[in-house]
Amino acid sequence: MNLSQRIRKFLHWETTPKPDAKLIPELYPHIKPFRLPLILTVLTMMVGTLGYVIIDDFSLMDAIYQTGVTFTTVGFGEIAPISNAGRLFTVTLIIAGFAVFSSAIGILVAELNRGHIIAILKERRMLYKIARFKKHFVVCYHNDYTIEVTKQLRKNHIPFIVIDPRKEIHEWAEEYKYPIFLQAEPHAELSMLKANLASAKGLITLSDSIADNIAIIASVRLFEKEHFLPRPYYIISSAESMSDVEKLKKLGSDTVVSPTKLTAQRVSAMAARPDMENLLEEFLYRADNPLDMEELEVPKYSWAVLKKLKETHIRQITNTSIIGITKKDGKFISMPKGDVLITSECKLLIIGTQSGIMVAKELIRKREKPKELRFV
Repeated sequence: MNLSQRIRKFLHWETTPKPDAKLIPELYPHIKPFRLPLILTVLTMMVGTLGYVIIDDFSLMDAIYQTGVTFTTVGFGEIAPISNAGRLFTVTLIIAGFAVFSSAIGILVAELNRGHIIAILKERRMLYKIARFKKHFVVCYHNDYTIEVTKQLRKNHIPFIVIDPRKEIHEWAEEYKYPIFLQAEPHAELSMLKANLASAKGLITLSDSIADNIAIIASVRLFEKEHFLPRPYYIISSAESMSDVEKLKKLGSDTVVSPTKLTAQRVSAMAARPDMENLLEEFLYRADNPLDMEELEVPKYSWAVLKKLKETHIRQITNTSIIGITKKDGKFISMPKGDVLITSECKLLIIGTQSGIMVAKELIRKREKPKELRFV
């Protein structure tokens, strides 16, 4: 460890994360055409300098200066008297300089029209931004669902990256305000590395094609095993039919959203209770709402197993409420009373603030009876 590294460590300065050099697209193949004008420029300067030294006995610096002025055709004139042979040499040098500059401009315009250089520079800039991301979501494929999902992610200040293999992703990103995006196949390992998936919180795949969703889920789970990641990703996917929902869950998707099922549930709920139509949207799904709702699984080793709900004092300690319990066999108890037993691997439906729910999680996951119960 050198001195600068020791100073950084002592002052707790962190270096800015950078993408792996292997992931950065190479710019060199696209600037190869500029080699010929560059070589011709150097050769012309060398020939011009030698010509003025030999023909008119210029000093080395005077010869370099006169060659540069002549070659670039800036029109500063002669810095010293030049013979007729020197003037003829100067005219030849001007023509050569004009030819070299014309060819260089033509190559530059042609490469810019192809768009490869600009695209590579944009991608390099994107990769440097992505390297600084942590606990972000990778959203695969652009469609109507992606547009709405990214709007909500922006409202909740959750970082995200959109990946789509189609060329139109550049236009869509500008139209729908995707700050970071990649034009790539989402299921490819290189795309996952570029998206900094190792630091991501999870992945969202909302493709209209079930085959695309299957390929991405399988690739992500394989990516976890190959890179020995400490925690699994949270994968959200979509499916049209219930049979597809089961397939995606078996493959490893944590949550599968079925637009058909959600629409049916929403319509039936509105038909049964029209006055409750916008309750979830106005109460739970608002970004500025401090309340949250989450399902918490009780582990086998928890101290709360086989305790009555009122004996846990979760409400008094965490300021949250348990509004439902799902037993291991799937039976659901709504608004449980204090005498209901908490069994192993049951799920508690908790409502409260995010901080209160986090405290409840830590409380339930303890093996021994928590000290907080002494003061309740």
